[in-house]
Amino acid sequence: MTQAKQEQQSYLYKDIVRRLYDFESLTVPPQAGEKSGCFSSFDRSSVYNAETGLYENWGANNDGGGFIRKEGDSIVAMELDGPGVIWRFWSALPEDGNIRIYIDHADTPVINQPFRDYFEKFNREGPPANFPNLSPTLSRGRNSFIPIPFQKHCKVLLDKGWGAYYHITYTSFPSEVKLSSFDGRIDKESAIALAEADRVLQQRGIDSFLNTEGSSLENVTVSVPAGGKAVLFDKQGAGAISMIRIRTDLGRKSEEQQRILVRQLAILMKWDNEVDPSVWAPLGDFFGSAPGIKPYRSLPLGMNEHEMYSYWYMPFSEGARIEIENDGTQPCEISADIRYFPLRASHTNDLLRFHAKWHRDDYLDLDMERFKEGGDRWPDWPLLLTKGRGRFCGVHLHVYNTWEKPDEEAETWWYGRWDRKTIDWWWGEGDEKFFVDGESFPSTFGTGSEDYIGYAWAAEPPFPMFDSAFASQPFIELDANGHTSVSRFHICDNIPFMNSFEGFIEKYKENQWGPNNQCLYASTVYWYQERCTSDDYRPVSVNDRLVTLNTRRDKR
Repeated sequence: MTQAKQEQQSYLYKDIVRRLYDFESLTVPPQAGEKSGCFSSFDRSSVYNAETGLYENWGANNDGGGFIRKEGDSIVAMELDGPGVIWRFWSALPEDGNIRIYIDHADTPVINQPFRDYFEKFNREGPPANFPNLSPTLSRGRNSFIPIPFQKHCKVLLDKGWGAYYHITYTSFPSEVKLSSFDGRIDKESAIALAEADRVLQQRGIDSFLNTEGSSLENVTVSVPAGGKAVLFDKQGAGAISMIRIRTDLGRKSEEQQRILVRQLAILMKWDNEVDPSVWAPLGDFFGSAPGIKPYRSLPLGMNEHEMYSYWYMPFSEGARIEIENDGTQPCEISADIRYFPLRASHTNDLLRFHAKWHRDDYLDLDMERFKEGGDRWPDWPLLLTKGRGRFCGVHLHVYNTWEKPDEEAETWWYGRWDRKTIDWWWGEGDEKFFVDGESFPSTFGTGSEDYIGYAWAAEPPFPMFDSAFASQPFIELDANGHTSVSRFHICDNIPFMNSFEGFIEKYKENQWGPNNQCLYASTVYWYQERCTSDDYRPVSVNDRLVTLNTRRDKR
């Protein structure tokens, strides 16, 4: 099945829709000419000076209205030659000005309607209104994952009064790839494909959406000794893991115990007899929630008080080994169900290998002085730095952000007044910036950390928890003062790279930015990389892992 995908050069609309939930396609090495990125309304005063080699105004934050150019009273938000696909539209404030989408240089737009209505119905009829999992509203952030393919060219205009803030994520393909260009209508076959996708996303976390024919299910229960490790899975030969479910009694522990235990326990995975693991992360972080067991369901990962699950597709040719490490002082019993497919090595040799690594403040070989306040790369904070060929597929970010408010501000701050005194504690203004294959300017440049995840206006309470197929916030303090856990997963809009990937998210606050104020990040990044290549991230000591689990000062 995967081998056939490598050779596919022609896609019907239903094939494109399937990419929304097709984990196997993430293992296919990218082709030359395949590229993903994001057009957004980021502040255009942030620039790279090629003469000096320095970045200027790199922390600019007026991100609501940037554009490529103007055409009359309209702005050009996106323009791209094909073949390609728009995967996702997002906006924090879509209003009544029209969105117009032109495909393949046509004079008439295939979409021409108020931007606000775009997130409800195409051309005032049909989806996405009846496909809620493809068009989730996440804490006021409007999202649409209805794919829009084009063969030759795509241009998106936003007319006067359109609102503020947009993201448009896309993939462009090599010129020989043939796509069915979108004509503005959803025919019956396309509607069925979208309905199937919506159902798969709705059933996230449930085995029924998987094709399990030909697979085997391995069940194991182990006791992981204090200061030791235990093996969950050890298989020689070729195959692919398609599901991992882990059950523990952590959900019955106190919240403070949970936070510590899910950081003391770590999961590691090795492919093809490698020495250093391709996967290493604290157990809770790997499964998408750092501050204890916080129930949520996304497409690749999720958890409840009884179990944690992963549906990342993990091929191997010579063997696979999964272990649990316990750096705590008490033994822990863990049960696991692991579904895998025995395959021929000829099917897996050329596929990418799954990687996931946890770190905090790991700049690897970067010149850290450039990233400190006053440096030209401030406020970039590295999520992932890796070399070779692969696909970036997302991140879980744990934020520990505290602000000890003076007594005289204790009442006024709650109402979300937009002055520096009352929002100085908010962490989420930082833009994501993804540099692919040595780009001097990032092909993905966002408008805010919560915008990247898919929600909006999170500097105003109340702060909701939410989940969806591709983005989740399984935990946040009611006033955002303390722990926050968020994830953004790139399945259809994964970012291929041929030589290197450097992913950053802006972090405006120092780790210790006042006598009693902290802003600490810890990230678990998920990506695929060529077989027999390693990454530079290494396991982190348990003391360093526990640093970000300080108890909230403000209990209210």
